[in-house]
Amino acid sequence: MSAEYAIEIENLAKVYDMGEEKVHALRGVTARFEKGSFWAIMGHSGSGKSTMLQILGCLDRPTSGRYVLNGREVSNLGDDELSDVRLKYLGFVFQSFNLIPQLTVEENIALPLYYQGVDDATSRRRAAEYAAYVGLSERLRHRPNQLSGGQQQRVAIARALATDPVVILADEPTGNLDTAMSIEIMNLFTDLHRRGKTIVMVTHEDDIAAYAEHRLVMRDGLVKEVR
Repeated sequence: MSAEYAIEIENLAKVYDMGEEKVHALRGVTARFEKGSFWAIMGHSGSGKSTMLQILGCLDRPTSGRYVLNGREVSNLGDDELSDVRLKYLGFVFQSFNLIPQLTVEENIALPLYYQGVDDATSRRRAAEYAAYVGLSERLRHRPNQLSGGQQQRVAIARALATDPVVILADEPTGNLDTAMSIEIMNLFTDLHRRGKTIVMVTHEDDIAAYAEHRLVMRDGLVKEVR
């Protein structure tokens, strides 16, 4: 496996046992995502794109095949090891933001640093730095319910960046936003790409996928197109 790739998957398959029926969500997917690249994974409902993102995020394991993240084989790791991998290598941005309502903007951004054991002073400093990057320096003491949807997604992006991850995984990051806010969020992703971050984003919208430099189109658990 080459060091130039952030992600390499080979013959990745995922089968869900639904009683008497087996659902083949992935049917042998092979792909490579270079470090610093920006990918959009596309496909209709049931195409396998969400399952792919779950496995890439170490939130699920493949039934068979290999997954190498930043040069490390992670396909068969246990739960604790997968948790460590997520904290060390991955940042997540979800459609529903997934912020903790009781925490302030600063605390939400710093949360993954807490789990890494980073001291409070460093965590606060880094939270302030990333809040400034996403344009929320004046909102550090606010809670999620005091923010707009676009602002909440900016907090989620800052949280994803807090640990300086190798890969940012984004699941329909503009799905709950209007057009103007979607453009602002995608401009942030574009800037992160320019700064060298590897981004893998699931979307069903062509105008959002257009911000990525590559597309991987899935259908029926298979890769149908790469461009």
